Amino acid sequence: MRVLLIKTSSLGDVIHTLPALTDAARAVPGIQFDWVVEEGFAEIPTWHPAVAGVIPVAIRRWRKNLWQTFKNGEWRGFKQRLREGRYDLVIDAQGLLKSAWLTRYVKAPVVGLDKDSAREPLAARFYDRPYPVARGQHAVERLRQLFAQALGYQVPEGLGDYGLDRSRLLNASDGAPFVLFLHGTTWATKHWPELYWRQLAERMIGQGLEVRLPWGNPAEKARAERIAQGLDKAVVLPKLNLAGVAKVLASAQACVAVDTGLGHLAAALDVPTLSLFGPTNPGLTGAYGKSQIHMAGDYPACAPCLQKKCTYQPTPEDQRQFDLEREWPLCFTRLNPERVAGQLVTLALAKEHD
Repeated sequence: MRVLLIKTSSLGDVIHTLPALTDAARAVPGIQFDWVVEEGFAEIPTWHPAVAGVIPVAIRRWRKNLWQTFKNGEWRGFKQRLREGRYDLVIDAQGLLKSAWLTRYVKAPVVGLDKDSAREPLAARFYDRPYPVARGQHAVERLRQLFAQALGYQVPEGLGDYGLDRSRLLNASDGAPFVLFLHGTTWATKHWPELYWRQLAERMIGQGLEVRLPWGNPAEKARAERIAQGLDKAVVLPKLNLAGVAKVLASAQACVAVDTGLGHLAAALDVPTLSLFGPTNPGLTGAYGKSQIHMAGDYPACAPCLQKKCTYQPTPEDQRQFDLEREWPLCFTRLNPERVAGQLVTLALAKEHD
């Protein structure tokens, strides 16, 4: 059986789809998937054995210059590749109008979430078979249920399996034990205060662990350098692609992350990870897998606010208690470096004794 899967972005969303592929591969012998995914994440589907082909799409780049996209033939070539494929089924696992629109170019039955389940209800109009999947569940479980209904099997009991071969990413000589700080994220409100990262680095080095800091853009690089400044065992890594980050992750003793796609990659690779949540809800999109600990800032009448911009008005007591320039947003003050370090050391020691 050949299935075209449409799940284009983001990094976390793409990773959340992997356990559903594993379920399907075990339930339907010989099934193969071609995966339509944003070009920046095209490496990830190749890591799963049930994926036969990857079809990159560049919606994010194309919409910035529509005329150039049509002129250079990229859009035409993408549509042609979809039309040439022979599939038994198309699964739109994104549930958005932009993903549903792509299904128009494939000659096969299309399935997806129904109007009460999809993020954008109008997307369900494009599907031959829309399926209900209850909201309020983790994204991984919702996708596992969609695939099971679409392909006619029961969702396996227990935690989903990402299906990645972690051993091929491990280096023969990993050097000193280290923890990885995944400090970069998109929303300003998701950032754990830089002051806390620095204090956590000092504590972990005091425990005999090296700290390594990846980065993906100039702002993240500058922050990593400030966190590591003057600390002999804090290392700012060179710029890495996703495969490079995955190799570092696979060798880490443990990892601490904010709400970021790389945190989900750590979970997919079974890396013990402590994830820090301020404005977002870990119950719906938190890191999913083994040895995953979520710490959520529960500041009164504030978190989780699900807002990209913090609108909290500090009280006089807040102003006396915290350095508002360096300890912001205040929802993270409940997750201070001392508390985080205690959990992180426990994770790292558990990994050491596995």
